[in-house]
Amino acid sequence: MKIKLSEILQDTKTVAISGHIRPDGDCVGSCIGLYLYIQQEFPDVQPTVYLEEIRDSFKFLEGSDRIIHSCEEEKVYDLFIALDAGDKQRLGASAKYFDTAKRTVCIDHHISNPGYAQTNYIEAEASSTCELIYDILDEDKIGKNIAEALYMGIAHDTGVFQYTCTSSKTMRIAGKLMDKGIAFTDILDKTYFEKTYLQHQITGRALLESMRLMDGRCIISGLRQRDIDFYGVTPTDLDGISALLRNTEGVEVAIFLYEANTQEYKVSMRSKSYIDVQKVAQFFGGGGHVRAAGCTMQGSMHDVVNNLTREIAKQMPEEIQ
Repeated sequence: MKIKLSEILQDTKTVAISGHIRPDGDCVGSCIGLYLYIQQEFPDVQPTVYLEEIRDSFKFLEGSDRIIHSCEEEKVYDLFIALDAGDKQRLGASAKYFDTAKRTVCIDHHISNPGYAQTNYIEAEASSTCELIYDILDEDKIGKNIAEALYMGIAHDTGVFQYTCTSSKTMRIAGKLMDKGIAFTDILDKTYFEKTYLQHQITGRALLESMRLMDGRCIISGLRQRDIDFYGVTPTDLDGISALLRNTEGVEVAIFLYEANTQEYKVSMRSKSYIDVQKVAQFFGGGGHVRAAGCTMQGSMHDVVNNLTREIAKQMPEEIQ
């Protein structure tokens, strides 16, 4: 059900906007884009954005310096808008404001989202949450600063318009945002393609130690905590490795996992055409999209890989199971 921003902001003076933990481009772009639009078009409404620390490359966005990273203060908001968060737990520390808000709204495109808010606008076919935010705004009132945020989010969640979630509507919206005068090539270069030297090193390590299974249709790579510590990188620096593994010739599904705590692994999965990785992730308590999903699993790396491949094998053609 499509919502109207003017309606959800009716009788609202304070609104908290938040997205998922470890905010990516779509999460940051949708939060900032909506925040700037509310400030611009609804001067009587006071919006506040709560997110964990964002990447330095995202800080060119106007309003990013006003993001609040701590949720220690006790507040009760008239409205809480959850963006790009597949379930309430993904909101992290800001979930406390969701619980106490007078009204709650969720705008999201994760197929695994159960609709946990009072009002839900969930479109699993949408490329990104930024695409859904664009839908509820007045196109003529979207300025350059808002367009930058929304374009960045759409580009990130579509893998720069190469993933199957990219529709003709997605491309039309991207074109309209480009017409607002944004430096779209710079946005892509600085926030998506450009990597630090350490990121290239750890990516090289992950590629070097990858292995293929299931007649080469599945590729897996994993990093232990000691590897991450050796290179001096953070979990954010590992973003994009699963998508890169997916680009291997002959591969249908890619799995990348890293040790977050002792015997605990964060898993990221990507597929090309017929493996529903969201179904696999959901089996292990995670979620996401049909072609991109993730979860957290306990045990040794060997156990985690065995459990994942067992579930993936159920969707593989019989001749390569």
